[in-house]
Formats: sequence, C-alpha cells, structure tokens
Amino acid sequence: MSNHKDLQKLTVPGLLISLGIIYGDIGTSPLYVFKAIVGSGAISESLVLGGVSCIFWTLTLQTTIKYVCITLLADNKGEGGIFSLFSLVRRKAKWLIVPAVVGGCALLADGIITPPITISSAIEGLNATYPGLPTVEIVIAIIALLFIIQQFGTSLVGKAFGPIMFLWFTMMGVLGISFIIQMPSIFKALNPYYAFSLLTSGSYDGFVILGAVFLCTTGAEALYSDLGHCGRDNIRVSWIYVKACLILNYLGQAVWLLQRNGQTIDLNTHNPFYQIMPSWFLIFGIGLATVAAVIASQALISGSFTLIAEAVRLNLWPKVRINYPSEQKGQLYVPSINWILCAGCIIVVLLFQKSEKMEAAYGLSITVAMLMTTILVSKFLKRRKVPVYLIGSFLVVYLLIEGTFLLGNLVKFVHGGWFTLSIGFMLFVVMWTWHTARKIKNRYVKFIEIDDYFNIIKELSDDETVPKYASQLVYLTSANFNSEIESKIVYSILQKQPKRADVYWLVHVDVVDEPYTREYEVDFLVPNKLIRIDFKLGFRVEQQINLLFRRVVEDLVKNGEVNITSKYKSLSKHNIVGDFRFVVIEKALSRSHNLSFYEQLIMDIYVQLKKVSLSEERGFGLDLSFVTVEKVPLMLVAPESVTLTRVS
Repeated sequence: MSNHKDLQKLTVPGLLISLGIIYGDIGTSPLYVFKAIVGSGAISESLVLGGVSCIFWTLTLQTTIKYVCITLLADNKGEGGIFSLFSLVRRKAKWLIVPAVVGGCALLADGIITPPITISSAIEGLNATYPGLPTVEIVIAIIALLFIIQQFGTSLVGKAFGPIMFLWFTMMGVLGISFIIQMPSIFKALNPYYAFSLLTSGSYDGFVILGAVFLCTTGAEALYSDLGHCGRDNIRVSWIYVKACLILNYLGQAVWLLQRNGQTIDLNTHNPFYQIMPSWFLIFGIGLATVAAVIASQALISGSFTLIAEAVRLNLWPKVRINYPSEQKGQLYVPSINWILCAGCIIVVLLFQKSEKMEAAYGLSITVAMLMTTILVSKFLKRRKVPVYLIGSFLVVYLLIEGTFLLGNLVKFVHGGWFTLSIGFMLFVVMWTWHTARKIKNRYVKFIEIDDYFNIIKELSDDETVPKYASQLVYLTSANFNSEIESKIVYSILQKQPKRADVYWLVHVDVVDEPYTREYEVDFLVPNKLIRIDFKLGFRVEQQINLLFRRVVEDLVKNGEVNITSKYKSLSKHNIVGDFRFVVIEKALSRSHNLSFYEQLIMDIYVQLKKVSLSEERGFGLDLSFVTVEKVPLMLVAPESVTLTRVS
C-alpha cells in the first residue's frame, strides 16, 4: 500500500500522473466546444465574447469550485468516485441508493460517447488538408485497437501519458497566446456580463448555447473518480496549470473567430482549434490531438472498469469476471464491459458519423451524473457537520446551475441525446434489478438459532455409521449474526444427504464502507467442530475467498487453535491434512402469487441476468474441484392445505 500513500503526497511524478490520467476528457474539449457554440450560423461579437465568458465561468463554478474545492474533500480513505461517495453516506438514508445508481449508470453511458467524439474531432482536423479522407473508418480502427489492448494492462502506456498531456496543454496555451497578442482586449470576455447578455439577449437560444458550453466541463466527474490514483493535492495543483492553458486556448480561438466577425464559415472543415495552428505545425498538432483523444478515452475506459468492479462488490451489478493484468494498484480489466463499451463506441461512430452530430448526444448523461453527485455531496457535508445554511447554499446554487444545464442538454434529446439516455436507462435496469432482487430474495431466507443444533452437529460428526462427506466442510453464509444460520444450511447438513465432517466451517463476507479493509474474526461456536469466520472486506478488495480462507486456516493451525489433520488412521499417522469441501447453496425462487407485478417483473429480469453472470463459486474465486453446488427452492408461500379423502 505504500505506493498508494505516496501518491497522496504532492510530488512531481504525482503531478505528471494526474495530468496523464485525469484531464484527458476535459483537456480535449477545446477540440469541439467553440465549434458547437457557434454552429453553422454567422460569427458575431456578442456570440464569441459571450461564449468565452460562459466557458470561463462554467470551468470556475462547476469544475474549480464544485469539484476541485468541495467534492475532492469527500475522499473515502483516499478513494473517490460516485460509489466511494455513496459508501461514505449510505448509512444516512436508504433512498441514497437511487442517486448512486443513476449517477453510476450515467457515467458508464458517458464512457460510450466520449471516445468517439474526442477521436473523431481530432481526426477530422485532417479534412482541411486532405478532403474526402475516410475519417469514419480511421476512427473505428483506432477505437477497436484501443479496446483490444485493454486486456494486456495499460501500466506501460500509462507512464507515457503524463509527459504527453503536459506537452498537449503547453501546446494549447502557447497557441492561444500567439493569437491573444494580436488582440489583448479579448481578456474583457472573462467579464460575466458578456455571458449574461448572450444568454438573455433573445438573439440566440440560451438553452442551445448552454448545451454547447456544458461540453467544456464534461470531464469534471472523472477528475473526482480518479482521486485514488493521484491524491487531492496533486489534482488541485495540476488543475491550476490545466485551467490556465484551457482558458488561453479558448481566448485564442475567440480572437481567430472575431477576426472573421460577420462571416459564415463551415467550422467542421475550419475548426477554430486547428485554425490557430501555423500550417507547418498542423500535422504535428493533429497527431498530438489524436494521442490526447486516445488518452482521454483510456482514462474513461479504466474508470468504467473500476466503477463496475465496485458495483459488483456493492451488489449493484451481476458478478462478472474481473482480471488483474498487472501488479499495479487499481489496474483491472473487465472483459464483458470492455466489449460492451467497444460495441457501443463503434455503433456511435456508425450512427452519427461526424463529431458535430455526436455533440448532440454528448453532455446529457453527464449532467445527470453531476446532479446525483451534488445530492450525495450535500449528504457528505451534513455528515461533516458543515453548517446547514452553507449546505443549503451549495444545494441551491448547484441544483440551479446543473438544472439549467440539464434543460440546455434536453434540447439535444431529439438530435442524439436519446441514445445516451437509452444506454443509461438499460444500465439502470440492470443495476436496479440486481439490487432489488437481492432484497426480495433476502426477505424469504429463513434464519434459525444456531445453538439449537450444536449437539446434533457434534453427534453427527462423531457418528461413524454415517459415511464421511469431507474432513473439513465449508459453507458460505449470509447470516450477519453469529447466533443465526440459514435454515437451508442446517437442512443441507442434516437432511439432504447427511454430511459428516470432522470440522464444519461457516464463512461470511461483509463488504464495508472503507475501500481497502481486509480484516477477519474467528468464532469457535463448538470448539474443533463448528467454526465461523467473518471477513470484513473493502468495496475495492478482490473477494478471493479461496485464498483468504486458506490463509486464515493456516494462521489458526500455526497458533494451535484448530487441528486439520485427517482423522483416517492410515493418514493421520503420517500427519496428512484432511480434504476441504465447499458447499455453495443456490437459492432458486419458486413461482409464487405472493409477489406484486413489479416484484415479479424484477425477478423475471433477474433470472435472465443470472444466466449471463458468474456463478457464486466463480464469483468468490473458489477452486471448482472442491465445490458442491446445491440448489434449494426459496418457498415464497406455505403449501396450501390440501384435503384428500381415502377410499377403500
């Protein structure tokens, strides 16, 4: 964990890493923001000055104050992101699961639209020099390659990200300055008066303008999600440089546009971002923009993997395979999500073709995610005993700002916003179903007092007339208290083929609110006969029960607390360890008239999801050669009393 702690300190490598993995999305927005604001109409002074003013104040209020200053305070043992934030506040109110799930789905939906729009915007810069270039095919090839390399881990490429992004931001700043010196008066555009007058003038649709302006802050959510990789201080210090370079570039683009005041220019072939580059530099600029776009996409893909891994452990997503391609902390790869994102990105490119059309689909889902973060952060501030009037002000200001942006982005619904919202909704159905079905199932799990069975279990263990099932028999239990056990486990041991063993183990896993907790407790319910182990694991810890359980048993043997030597005479004289067997009980829901239409629908979807998810034993990393899976029905209703008449 030392490297994790080191990253939290303010260091030059820490600053470079934060440049490389945090600002990809927000750092590539100058490629398309001004293009979206001006659109295909004539260039006017009020539009350009108002546009720059809106961008500056959005970056200040939304990214700097809300995210960099306030939201970064909500770190969960150094980790950030919407599920880390939810884990911090979930004890406060049951309904907080809703903003957490909605926000998580919106972020995943955003991961499908960000790579296509950033990579397309970069490649389309070649249109001016090489008209008729097959940009769609090039973009698809880059996206496909990006997703193919995910399985090999990105730690090697990751080391190069920082210096490249430093180069990218410096280039943007220098290019901006080269035009600002031609018209220093452009700095007056930072006055909020110009933003206000543009949005209220009536000459332009304020909501359409806001929908376009919002694209400049879309990466703010990612900035918080990557808190664990970089540390708060590194993010805050590097943001000063990033913001300065971004503003200088937007001002430079504004100067170029003002020099063409009154003209109507096709900004798709004459993107102001590329127009402020000297012609000899253009090919380098486009190359760097493409690499920056790939880096931005990579950060989002990695963020999606982390999000899903957390959702699986918080029981908000079906169990899926998660690989760890390298030793580096936080490096993980989720094959199913990788290919879903890959297919989604390629569909976006084929559906919208050009980045200007993708702009319409972009921004809507991320506004929703930001609104959800605002709600959760207000709960966090309450937990931190921040005065109520300050929390109230925070809520009012940001619900107002983000609500206005949401309205601005809703204008885009027909033009492509429907796509990301549909994706987000499908993801929401999966998360909500998985979460709710578990609650419905738990309602019907019957728990009984375990001490009523101590004697009979002890007697069964010593009863040599019953063939031995295993030396050490391990059950996974969902009972939160040591005094309880599911009736199904007792049924499995005593009735469903009585299972005699030397020692019975009960293993319980509790996912706790801290990200990296790894603790366990041992309770000897019946000494040397019935032992319960409780694991407390953080929501970022891999649940490899096989390894963890083995480790605990080794410790217990070393301390002389338990004897796992085989009881068979021929084996025990050679001190051979007895065999271990895991029994996983799968609770199958029987059909029932007891469920409402909504609950029945949830359970029907759940059954389908269960088919594509990892089984319990694989999900817990158990060695399949030592696992028995028993299916037991969850009875939802007592069998109706049937009257029968016997006839002679």
